[in-house]
Formats: sequence, C-alpha cells, structure tokens
Amino acid sequence: MKGEKKESNEKKETWKDFIYNPTTGEFLGRTASSWGLILLFYFVFYGFLAGMFSLTMFVMLKTLDENVPRYQDRVANPGLVIRPHAAEILFNSSDPSNYNQYVQELHNLLHQYNDSIQERNDLCLVGEYTEQNNEHIKKVCQFKRSMLRQCSGLPDTSFGYAEGKPCIIIKMNRVSRTTFLTFHLFTHGTRIDSLLQMQYFPPEGRLDKMFFPYYGKKAHPDYVQPLVAVKLLLTRDDYNIEQTVECKVEGSDVRNNDDRDKFQGRVTFRVKVSE
Repeated sequence: MKGEKKESNEKKETWKDFIYNPTTGEFLGRTASSWGLILLFYFVFYGFLAGMFSLTMFVMLKTLDENVPRYQDRVANPGLVIRPHAAEILFNSSDPSNYNQYVQELHNLLHQYNDSIQERNDLCLVGEYTEQNNEHIKKVCQFKRSMLRQCSGLPDTSFGYAEGKPCIIIKMNRVSRTTFLTFHLFTHGTRIDSLLQMQYFPPEGRLDKMFFPYYGKKAHPDYVQPLVAVKLLLTRDDYNIEQTVECKVEGSDVRNNDDRDKFQGRVTFRVKVSE
C-alpha cells in the first residue's frame, strides 16, 4: 500500500513539474524566453501572411470599377422575376383570405413607387438613354405607381384578384448596359381556341430606354427598376383551368431561347382561379 501511495505522489509531482517547474522556471516544458520566441515567430509569420493578403486584395480592388461589373460574360442576359413571388398563383376570388397574401406583396413592392415619392426624382427624356458618365451621383428617372393604372392598386386595392382578373407585376434585374428592351408575353394553356387576353401597363409592355443604364448602388442609390404589369382578363370559362404564362424580354443582343437555360431572359408562371 505504501508503495502504491508513493508511486501516486510521484505521478502528481511529475504533472505539477510539467505544468510549472519552480526549479527551472519552465511552463509546459518551456522557459519564458522560449515561449516568447515561439510567439514572436508566429506573430511575424501570420502578420506577413495577412500583409500579403491585404496587398493582393488592395491591388485587385484597384482594378475594379465600383459601379459596373468587370466581367459580364457569364450572365449576359437580364433575368426576370414576378410579383407575387410564386411559381403557382392559386386563389378563390370570392374568398379574400385566399389572395390577401398576394395583394399585400404587391402593395409592399409598389410603396416605393408612390407618386409622392417619385416626384422627388427627375423627368427624363422618353426614348433616350439616361447616360450620366460624368456625374458623381446619378439622377433617377421617375416611375410613378399611377403609370400602372388598373394594376397600380390605387383604383382597385385588390389588384383585380377580387374580380378574378389578377394583376402580375414583372420586373427585370438591374441592367448596367444600354440595350433597348421590351416585353412580349404569350401563353401556353389548355385553351386551344384562342390566346388568353391580357392588358399591359405601360402599354405594349415596353420598358423605356430612359431607365437605363444602371450605374450601381453607390452612384445610383435611389434607383428604382421600371415595371411591367399584366392584367389577366380571365372569364368564367377560364376558371378552374390552369393557365401557363411565359414572359420574355426582347431586345438587341438579348437571348431568350436557350433550351439549356429555361430561365435566361424569361420567366414562366401558372395561374388558376376558382370561385
């Protein structure tokens, strides 16, 4: 028993000496000067790596334009999105709780397009690009909510959902180049006798040149994207039938028919209304 106790005490002393040896002044097997040299080495080593990384980033950022992406070849075509944000818009026109989420999303989107807010922006020349290469802070062209007329949510706060003729708002991602763009919409559905009737706001679904180009978040802080609203003129014969609508953006050097990328320059959504 005494031998075991003595051996146990020796182990404790060994661990104590390893953590701190009062005779040699070592901590975890190293003296203070040894620890100091190791810490100095790693401080210099990692400081050098951080300096190299910072210098590399500084040189790279100096070659970039803060307003325009340097490389645009991978995503050459503008993308489209719809609001309400849903691939399938299904609702019962006689039940407001069925479509309130869609209506609220449209109101939220159009808040920044209120006429009182847009009147602070500039009136631009229709049909002309608003190029401002020499201006530090770029002016913003007005796009008033009232331009969307029946799909503005002003004369009809339900955006046509209450009457079974819903409005869909389409917007394009921000374009930093001057390419004339226009929307053309058509349908693929179960109706084979005729195309689904629609109304476009602004007329012909056209995005005017004056809203382009976009100069980036810093130079164009108050920029708002132009919109196209589509009112689907559904009749009772169209109820309970899934209608498929495809929207394409067309313009010079814009591709929208690549079978390998179904979302390049186009967007597809489905609408089904019941009562």
